[in-house]
Amino acid sequence: QVQLVESGGGLVQAGGSLRLSCAASGSSFSIKAFGWYRQAPGKQRELVGLRTSDGSTNYADSVKGRFTASRDNTKNTVYLQMTNLKPEDTGVYYCNVRAAAGGIGHGVNYWGKGTLVTVSS
Repeated sequence: QVQLVESGGGLVQAGGSLRLSCAASGSSFSIKAFGWYRQAPGKQRELVGLRTSDGSTNYADSVKGRFTASRDNTKNTVYLQMTNLKPEDTGVYYCNVRAAAGGIGHGVNYWGKGTLVTVSS
């Protein structure tokens, strides 16, 4: 079992930056892939960006060039660096991690509880 704890959300003015963190904990696991999703008020959860097991990345068109997903294997933590934030980026941001016990196999998907990002105009 892997637990995820997100942090770094908050209130920021348009044009500002935030870095979200998602720390994974548990016993003997390896992160295979991860992604960030967000849910704006009254809308469905949507993909923001992900990094697959082969290292390739995929971002929503609305955040390309502004957001970067990364990881620190030594800390079992994944990040979402967000720059040039816009009011439409407001929402609850969730990390999703696919982790494999002992690093073996495809792994299982885990979700964090979310962190709120509010961008004021």
